[in-house]
Amino acid sequence: MDYHIDATNKILGRLATQAAVLLRGKHTSQFNPSLLPSHLVTVYNTDFLKVTGKKMKEKVYLRHTGFHGGQKAETLAEVMARDSRIAFRRAVMGMLPKNRLRNQIIKHLILIKKDLKKD
Repeated sequence: MDYHIDATNKILGRLATQAAVLLRGKHTSQFNPSLLPSHLVTVYNTDFLKVTGKKMKEKVYLRHTGFHGGQKAETLAEVMARDSRIAFRRAVMGMLPKNRLRNQIIKHLILIKKDLKKD
């Protein structure tokens, strides 16, 4: 099954929840948590996603390089300015189960910054 979602003027978290449910196949009657579903989700116009509240300034993504003092922090506004697909992919990854299937499931998520059909 292929699903196409237009992200224009949609809330980041709510759309990520929708995409995670479709990727896992939880909306079907044949849902099995141990099997990899064959659903493909394509999200267009991720540059036009919205967030509510003060998340653009206050939401911080942390990572560590492995060296002493190597913790790097980046706000949601900085991530969205660099590439909006990174923020959306991280949101969906956080909603998927933390097991061996997660890396395989996330490969079925295709993100496109701008819809070429509308230009």
